[in-house]
Amino acid sequence: MKVALLRHTPEPERTVAMAARLCYSASTISELEGKAATSGLEKFLGKILKLGHLSVLEHASFTFGIEGISRATSHQLVRHRLASYSQQSQRYVKATSPEFVTPPSIAADKDKLKRFDKKIKQIYDLYSELVAEGIPAEDARYLLPNAACTKIIVTMNARELLHFFDLRCCERAQWEIREMATEMLRCVKVAAPFIFRDSGPSCVRGKCGEGEMTCGKPKEIREKFKAL
Repeated sequence: MKVALLRHTPEPERTVAMAARLCYSASTISELEGKAATSGLEKFLGKILKLGHLSVLEHASFTFGIEGISRATSHQLVRHRLASYSQQSQRYVKATSPEFVTPPSIAADKDKLKRFDKKIKQIYDLYSELVAEGIPAEDARYLLPNAACTKIIVTMNARELLHFFDLRCCERAQWEIREMATEMLRCVKVAAPFIFRDSGPSCVRGKCGEGEMTCGKPKEIREKFKAL
């Protein structure tokens, strides 16, 4: 898996602060832009976030390039509807070689791994045979498994990312999307460290949101994400 932050709103935290100040100020936008560059930015942002004025976070967007995830994970990802996606098409891009994700539970057992690899490769062999015999890739792709690798470009605003991390960095999330979400968080913490300083699963900021389904490791999880 490879996750990269390709682009983001220039000075995302300053942009968010300027939008927030506009709501409470009679100043012109030019004047507000000057104020946003002054000291006290983090104190102001902290106050805004504490108040729950999260709509201003929607002015900062982040675009990721993600490779080497399975179709099983991309199907989970695109359920987050307040985002934009562009995914490599299996209709137009032929699978020239087997590229797939192996779950750790299978990789940990030599016999199961051998059987898994054999079956996946047989599927890809049949796919290639059908394409070579004139079957359109858009039809041959019906054979390809959930394990098949995909590439996707994703754009989310800061508010949606906070929600996304809350759900998908949690230990209760499926292992592959959890790994991907954690890498995305690592990237945005560099670009907007204050906005995402307490980001991660809900237990990082306070109480676990999973109720009886909790993983039971809040202290360990908090330490992990504070050190990310």
